[in-house]
Amino acid sequence: MSVDARTGPGRRVHATAGPRDRAPLPRFLGRLLGAGPRPPDPGSTTAYELGVRRRLLLALTALLTLSLFLSYEGVHADANPLRTSSAPAVVAIDTALYALGEAQADATGGTPSTSEFQKQISVAAQSLALAAADDVGGPGGRQALQTVAGLIIGYTGMVEKAQLQSQGSVSRDAYLSYATSILKTAKTGIEDRLRRLQDEHRAVVGRQTSFGWALWLGWSATVLLALALGAALVETQLFLRRRFRRRFNRQLVAACALLAGGFTTLALFTVWTRRGMTDTRGLLDRLVSGQAVTDAGQHTAGYLAHTGFRAAASAWIVLGGIALMALTETGLRQHINDYRFRPR
Repeated sequence: MSVDARTGPGRRVHATAGPRDRAPLPRFLGRLLGAGPRPPDPGSTTAYELGVRRRLLLALTALLTLSLFLSYEGVHADANPLRTSSAPAVVAIDTALYALGEAQADATGGTPSTSEFQKQISVAAQSLALAAADDVGGPGGRQALQTVAGLIIGYTGMVEKAQLQSQGSVSRDAYLSYATSILKTAKTGIEDRLRRLQDEHRAVVGRQTSFGWALWLGWSATVLLALALGAALVETQLFLRRRFRRRFNRQLVAACALLAGGFTTLALFTVWTRRGMTDTRGLLDRLVSGQAVTDAGQHTAGYLAHTGFRAAASAWIVLGGIALMALTETGLRQHINDYRFRPR
C-alpha cells in the first residue's frame, strides 16, 4: 500500500492500491456499464473497480431474471392446459370412438343386447360431453361435437327401431343399414367426423409439447447468463479477498448459493415437465382402443402430475432475481462507501 506524497498539515492521507493489488477489468466493460472514465494509473482504482463489478453483477442478474422467466414460462405455460384440456379431450374422443364401435358390434351381432348397446352409447355421449367441456377446438370444435351428438341420436334411434323388428326381417336389416351408414359413411359419418376432430386435437397437443428453436435459443442464453453471473460472483469474491484481506463476503456467498440452488431447481422442474409432456405426446399420437383407452387417461395424468405446482414456480424467478440484486448491492455497497475518501 502506497501513501500520497502530498501530506502535511490539514491534508488527508489517501490510500491507493499498489500494482499487485489491482485486478483491473477491461476498460470497454466500464464504458459499456456507464461507470465513467477510469482513474489515472498513479491513483487508486479500487472504488472504480468495485463500481464496475457492482454494475456488472446487477446487469447480469437483471438479464438472467428476464431470460429465465421467459424461457421457463415458454415450457411450463402449456403444461397446465395440456394436463387439464388437450390430453383429456384426445382421450375422450378415443373413448367415444371405441364405445361407438362396441355399440355397433352389439347392434349388429347375432344376439344383440339392448342394455349393452345403451351402455356403450351412454359412454360415448359422456365422452363427447367431456371433450366439449375442454373446449380445445374452440367454437368450431364445439359445433363439430354438437353435430356428432345429433348424429348419435339419429343412429341410436335407427338401431332401436331395428331392435323392435323381428330377427332376419327386411325392415330390421334396412334400419340397421341406415344406422351403419350414419356411423361409417366416409367424410359425413360419425366416425370420420370424430377422427378429423381427433387429428385437430392432436395437432394442438403437438404445438403445446413442441420445443422449438425459440425455446432452444432462450434456454441456451439463460444457461450462458447463469454461468457468466456465477463466474462474475466468484471473481468479485476473489477480488474482495485480495484487496480487503477478508476471507469471505457473506452476501456474495449467499448470492452464489441462491443462484446455484435456484437455477438447478428450476432446471430440474423444466426437465421433469418436458419429459412428462414428451411422454404424453408419444402416448396420444398412437391410436388406442379397449382397456388401453382407460390406461391412456391414467398414464397422461401421471406424466403431467405436479405440472401446476412447477408452473407456479415462475413467481420464484422474479423474487429470486430481486434477492440476488439485494445481496449484491449490500455486499458491495459497504466497501464502495468505505473506500470513497472525501477531502475535508
